[in-house]
Amino acid sequence: MTKVLIVDDTAFMRKLLKNILFGAGFDIAGEAENGTQAVELYKQLKPDIVTMDVVMPEMTGIDALKHIKSFDKDAKIVMCTAIGQEKIVKTAIKLGARGYIIKPFQAPKVIEEIKKVIGQ
Repeated sequence: MTKVLIVDDTAFMRKLLKNILFGAGFDIAGEAENGTQAVELYKQLKPDIVTMDVVMPEMTGIDALKHIKSFDKDAKIVMCTAIGQEKIVKTAIKLGARGYIIKPFQAPKVIEEIKKVIGQ
């Protein structure tokens, strides 16, 4: 079963993603509310894929992406972003993100992107 780490500073968004992914048969390995927690949990949980919010306090999703990629070049990270942040997404893809999902989340699009990134 595919283990997912959900990273978002908003509890509501984490719950929404958790419900979408759990309902599609994914295992929710853990949740983080900022980039610092995301890096630590990634090391502990070794998830198969991460959904990473871009804008967060303490450490942004972009910085967390850089940190995780620095010690695991094969990390599968999907950025979560609001409409209109295409420039940030392009930066994230250059830094190694494997894909992105747009908020507000639409369950079929979220599942499709996650499956594409993990190769299902």
